[in-house]
Amino acid sequence: MQKAIVVIPARYGSTRLPGKALADIEGKPLVQHVYERARISRLASDCLIATDDERIKQACEAFGSTVMMTSPHHNSGTDRMAEVATRTDGEVYVNVQGDEPFVDPEAVDLLIRMMRDNPAIKMGTLKRPYESYDSFVNPNLARVVCDKDDFALYFSRAPIPPMSREEFESSDKRKLAFKHVGIYSFRREFLLEFAQMPPSPLEKAERLEQLRALEAGVKIKVLTTNYESISVETPADLERVRALFARRR
Repeated sequence: MQKAIVVIPARYGSTRLPGKALADIEGKPLVQHVYERARISRLASDCLIATDDERIKQACEAFGSTVMMTSPHHNSGTDRMAEVATRTDGEVYVNVQGDEPFVDPEAVDLLIRMMRDNPAIKMGTLKRPYESYDSFVNPNLARVVCDKDDFALYFSRAPIPPMSREEFESSDKRKLAFKHVGIYSFRREFLLEFAQMPPSPLEKAERLEQLRALEAGVKIKVLTTNYESISVETPADLERVRALFARRR
């Protein structure tokens, strides 16, 4: 069986929320919540945190995580994960964002299972239907449109396919609108290849690195999930997540 490794890239520097990986939520750092959820995966052989910061390393070791120190010069979490792939023996790698404390381990397993069952697929990710028009037009969220076999045609920060509020609420066009959920699976060989590719024109225009793969002609399988990702990117996000945890006590 193909060995799958979950990698959680975590960095200290953040423009909008410096040090967010160590932000306290219910007495634990944010990255610990992510790790404890991700490691519930039944199909992953290992789950580790990749960082370039000694403070994060020490915090992760304190709660028992495997930690790998990586180069401080990576431009993205995928690049950091590619370094992990050069130093580990996985065949499938899953990138779980280090700022999503409610990550669904079943969503992780969905991608691992797909990669194991379809050896020709090099890369996978997730989508979920939009529940409101306001969410659909939110410029901070990424969208994906797919072909009939659920391979990505395009990812964008713009509302695609374009539609009015009336169309969204009363027509079948709504069925074409999907939010991109940013958990990725890679086959090891393609992950290393991807990290060597220069950023592509569309990737730079949209600020979405998965477009690098599409522009290179690589098909990305997109599976549907019910997982609603909640990320911590701003101080307001952090307070919202703290409130959600408090209500779950």
